[in-house]
Amino acid sequence: MSETTPEAKDSGFDAKSFLRNLTVRPGVYRMFDADKNLLYVGKAKNLKNRVSSYFRSRGLTNKTVALVSHIDSIEITVTHSETEALLLEQTLIKKHRPPYNILLMDDKSYPYLKLSTSHESPGLYIHRGSKGDKDEFFGPFPSAHAVRESLLLLQKAFRIRQCEDSVFSNRQKPCLQYQIKRCKAPCVGLVDAEEYQEDLNKTRAFLQGKSQELVKSIEADMDAAAEKYEYERAADLRDQLLFLRKVQEQQFVSGGKGNVDVFAVVKEASGVCIHFLMVRDGRMIGSRSFFPKPGIEEDESLIMTGFLAQYYLARANTDCPTQIFSNVPIHEVGWLERALKEQFNHNVSISHAVRSTNAKWLELAKTNATEQLSLRMSHGKQVTQRLEALQEALELEQIPERIECFDISHSSGEATTASCVVYDRDGPNKSMYRKFNIEGVTPGDDYAAMQQAIHRRYSRLQKEDTKLPDLLIVDGGKGQMSMAREVMIELGVAIPLLGVAKGETRKPGLETLFFETPDQTITLPNHSQALHLIQHIRDEAHRFAITGHRARRGKQRLGSVLDDIPKIGSTRRRALIRHFGSAQAVKSASVDEIAKVQGISTALAQEIYTFLHTN
Repeated sequence: MSETTPEAKDSGFDAKSFLRNLTVRPGVYRMFDADKNLLYVGKAKNLKNRVSSYFRSRGLTNKTVALVSHIDSIEITVTHSETEALLLEQTLIKKHRPPYNILLMDDKSYPYLKLSTSHESPGLYIHRGSKGDKDEFFGPFPSAHAVRESLLLLQKAFRIRQCEDSVFSNRQKPCLQYQIKRCKAPCVGLVDAEEYQEDLNKTRAFLQGKSQELVKSIEADMDAAAEKYEYERAADLRDQLLFLRKVQEQQFVSGGKGNVDVFAVVKEASGVCIHFLMVRDGRMIGSRSFFPKPGIEEDESLIMTGFLAQYYLARANTDCPTQIFSNVPIHEVGWLERALKEQFNHNVSISHAVRSTNAKWLELAKTNATEQLSLRMSHGKQVTQRLEALQEALELEQIPERIECFDISHSSGEATTASCVVYDRDGPNKSMYRKFNIEGVTPGDDYAAMQQAIHRRYSRLQKEDTKLPDLLIVDGGKGQMSMAREVMIELGVAIPLLGVAKGETRKPGLETLFFETPDQTITLPNHSQALHLIQHIRDEAHRFAITGHRARRGKQRLGSVLDDIPKIGSTRRRALIRHFGSAQAVKSASVDEIAKVQGISTALAQEIYTFLHTN
């Protein structure tokens, strides 16, 4: 590396002067405020081009504008290469934790399983930290939960001891682990050395990912034991098989080979979650969710790029396989791959466009990220904080104990469905969600659909003498709000009303909020917990409405084609759909193809074909 160049003025940062003489070489830049607090660390192939991008007159995100407004000075460090810049950037982020960088909060090393082969009767233990030469280590595992699960499985299957050597040498009678069949008590000689070594070999094979070979070996041993009338041993081997088959059912196996790290990022109004699946020898050995603190990066690709760089380059004792999968493209992927090669001394490829089994891994990771983000949002303490923030933002008399939100979904007016989701002090209360099939309104008239849904909802609550919500949210602008207010006046109910109108690009943070009347707008900053809560509830109502609409539309389309066919009841209708996949595919099939469906004779197939092509 070469010189470090600071540039600051007492009266504020002079961007034009600084940029005029800035180098075009690769390096790292650090942005400071007036109190010399580090705000942000970045890397660049071309320092002048990259730093200049922060001072454009347009096209900057809100967080970037906020960052620039606090800059009092910038320091640069020129590096020999782009890779060196990336490594230095991650070192500085880890050391200083700047507020505008994406921050990975967890810096723990991976746990391993240790087989203490230096002892005459080896034990199996969870291990963190440096690894010695005398013992065998298996892993790493992505979390303590994953390694404990594997240890418990091995205890049940092969009964390897877990006691410390000092306890082992002083034991005079079997412990509780022996009583509950988690250990064979080698400490007091209740298992011979040959059998214990056999169990050790099975444990080792399992941890090395050789479960298929292990299953075949145990099956052969079980059959041999049964032929020799050694029924007790055959029963033990049968139990081992049951445990191994159970774990095989729980794990998605991709051909029995391959070491891959799989990452999926999901960004919603409620935050960011990156879910990690660790696949070793074609077997998923565990997973873990991260909730990084977002920096100025708002695009999912940039978030994932910053996360991966920090995850692999700024953590101690980190294992890195030769393949990494991401559900989003990685920004300047070649740069990161070169840095990983330098860090781990082997080639690493990072891919996002994958197929077959690998695509299923990514889909599973994304599903988990979505679920984990939803669960985090529903956590009691965070829910309370956001409800309190909402109370303050709307100047409500008390914290809203119950919030209801409505949304409308349809396809060009077809199968219009309204949703009502309920949110209380425990988060989303899904048992209270309701769907409304909208009838008797002009197709595509969202205002009338909203009016009907709200009228049906609150007229029923009045009849049932049920507590009304403390806040009503409608997903829509002035028209939806006006309809909701008309209904409440008609029914004589008074509920604070909030309308959420989408911005032009429909991006979170660009919504317009109307409170009580269409003329009263509320502006909340992007980081507002109240805004995040409103967005989360709105998104949940939208999701629930779409789910209901699609189910209803599918049922209507299916019914319009197949419901009126003579001699076709629900069983045969399901058989047709199961065989062809859709009602339209049934209509496109020939008589011979229809006759192949279970329960459909050739004569009936001819009747179905004739009906579908004459009606």
